Amino acid sequence: MTEIRTPRLILRRWDDDDLVPMADINADPQVMRWVDDSSPHDLERTAEAIEQWEEEWDEEGFGLFAVELLASGELAGFTGLSVPEFLPEVMPAVAISWRLGSQFWGQGYASEAAQATLEFALQDRGLDRVISISRAGDDASENVIRKLGMVLERETVHPEYGFPLRVHSIDLTEFQA
Repeated sequence: MTEIRTPRLILRRWDDDDLVPMADINADPQVMRWVDDSSPHDLERTAEAIEQWEEEWDEEGFGLFAVELLASGELAGFTGLSVPEFLPEVMPAVAISWRLGSQFWGQGYASEAAQATLEFALQDRGLDRVISISRAGDDASENVIRKLGMVLERETVHPEYGFPLRVHSIDLTEFQA
């Protein structure tokens, strides 16, 4: 089982106890503002997503980690790696992403989890390049992306929803752990 510990977090695979707290995060319109069509996700859609995330772990050897607070055991959300098949123009690629409950925003958790995930991708999984895809205007994600040392690679449009996207990248030669 893959698990990463940071000073304040545990990044781990998903278990049954994560469904309800993740569904609560996905049901928050504030959280979902920058995700897909911006619509909140219900319990069923969250269960399907977690199942897909776990399948990606089995198929790719990486995926989205459940992010747990070390001090309290609370599920804060996710961070991790996925293949961004929805955006064919960047393929082949592996993207890093994150989604935390709004009560966990502004405390550096996303940056801490994303940094650990980037190290995992480039050092443990041997990837030579990682991208991040964000919606234009999502300043909080842009801040995390900058902290990771990623640079803007291109601007494009979401093929299904039509909103502007920004693709950032970092490769192994640029990465400094």
